[in-house]
Amino acid sequence: EVQFVESGGGLVQTGGSLRLSCAASGFIFDDYVIGWFHQAPGKEREGISIISKTGGYTWYADSAKGRFTISYDNAKNTVYLQMSSLKPEDTGMYYCANGPSTYHGWTLLYTGPERFHDWGQGTQVTVSS
Repeated sequence: EVQFVESGGGLVQTGGSLRLSCAASGFIFDDYVIGWFHQAPGKEREGISIISKTGGYTWYADSAKGRFTISYDNAKNTVYLQMSSLKPEDTGMYYCANGPSTYHGWTLLYTGPERFHDWGQGTQVTVSS
């Protein structure tokens, strides 16, 4: 079992930036991915970005493309989410978790939050308008 601890959230103005961190303790399987998820108030949790353990494969939700960058520091066993050009709709809790990877050819696929587990406690991001 892996434990994830998220940090880096806070209050930021529209257009601002934040870097979220997800520190993992425990063993992550080599064929797993680590993901960042967003849950807006009153809405279901949705995938924002996932990354392979090697860091060589990534996936982004349409809402994150061009604004967010996911990265994995293997030495620190930490996944980062660099968020820029933040919008009020980015407000909510951000969680990380891991799960088995799915590929179509060389393309990493996201198949939904159901296959992810070992959820962290989350970090709150609030973007003011």
